[in-house]
Amino acid sequence: MTVRIGAGAGFAGDRIEPAIDLAKRGNLDFLVFECLAERTIALAQQAKLGDPRAGYDRMLERRMRAVLEPCWENGTRIVSNMGAANPLAAAEKVREIARDLGLRGLKVAAVKGDDVLEHVGNLDLIETGCTASALGNRLVSANAYIGAASLAAALDAGADVVICGRASDPALFLAPLIHRFGWGLDDWDRLGKGTLVGHLLECAAQITGGYFADPGIKDVPDLARVGFPLAEVEPDGSAVITKLDGTGGMVTRATCIEQLLYEIHDPAAYLQPDVIADFSGVIFEEVGRDRVAVSGATGHEATGKLKVSVGYRDGWIGEGQISYAGPGCVARGHLAIDLVAERLALRNGEIDEHRGELIGWNAVSGPAPHGTPEPPEVRMRYAARCRTRETAGIVAEEVENLYLCGPSGGGGATGRIREVIGIASGFLDAGRVETRFELLED
Repeated sequence: MTVRIGAGAGFAGDRIEPAIDLAKRGNLDFLVFECLAERTIALAQQAKLGDPRAGYDRMLERRMRAVLEPCWENGTRIVSNMGAANPLAAAEKVREIARDLGLRGLKVAAVKGDDVLEHVGNLDLIETGCTASALGNRLVSANAYIGAASLAAALDAGADVVICGRASDPALFLAPLIHRFGWGLDDWDRLGKGTLVGHLLECAAQITGGYFADPGIKDVPDLARVGFPLAEVEPDGSAVITKLDGTGGMVTRATCIEQLLYEIHDPAAYLQPDVIADFSGVIFEEVGRDRVAVSGATGHEATGKLKVSVGYRDGWIGEGQISYAGPGCVARGHLAIDLVAERLALRNGEIDEHRGELIGWNAVSGPAPHGTPEPPEVRMRYAARCRTRETAGIVAEEVENLYLCGPSGGGGATGRIREVIGIASGFLDAGRVETRFELLED
């Protein structure tokens, strides 16, 4: 019995068309949408504070309207973390969409329990060096990375669509394998293998050539129509990574190796809520065009700790940009930076961090080496993290004021203000996190 499982998204804003293609002609058992990052869920929690019906992925409705019908017709079940801060509201929205599409009898499960805000008062935060309670009213959210157990249980209960909030990315793919193959939650070896499959698929087009592409060095064919990956998984956890015929991109040993190393601190001990996965013995073998067999992962007993992502208010960013072109553009851009910095110096007590840079000259790689030819144009960007929205607005205004109060030739000024949601993390005993699912059906 082979399970076909596909990736429908690798982040919140991912493309929809490749997922539709998988839903229509992928002959999938499961289609997984991985759409959460650390900041994404903190921002979702913030949205929910303003509206109790909000807090789920902004693209959930578009995605579900696009794939629900073909998935229903083809017997493909959906698993996703698009519930973000509000899995129940997201599940209710999916059921509403199903009714609009005439899909009677579709069962939707909301997996809850990752919101642990009430349990994190004494949680030590690695990045800030303080406890969560020390953040006071700046604390916005706290979400634990839950494992696959409750998602698999929802599938066992007959759910056609499973919506959760913060879960480990590989767990979204591991849960269908536990459900379909009947793997035990203490079968560490198979859980390690299933975690590898999830890790390879979780970023969608990263493994089919998207993030891999580097023209002239690593050329990828037909990238404009890149397909999303799918895995053909066997009961022993071995798998073949592939994509649909007729789609762009490619699946090779090299694309798989790059994805294997993505976000991995220790390949021999990849800490997950379900298992400590060991990828150190993984073998990739090209067994056909766009077909790579993967094997060799193992696993060990989980740590009993869950990572918790804590979101907190951390001030406001004020930013402005303006362009300079032609001879002397770099010197004029540097002068613009100096002018803004000097004019904002009177507000230093209101500004915690600031930065000026010339995009196209020193914004990414640091100062240009001596003797570097001057580019034909640069774009000056000045940004500051401020304690109030008002001060952030003044930062943007000072850049716009360069039109007449700065060096010559400036144009295309823009400004924006945004609240900063900081992210910190800690570890909570898994026994303190109680997950459960609610099944919605007509």
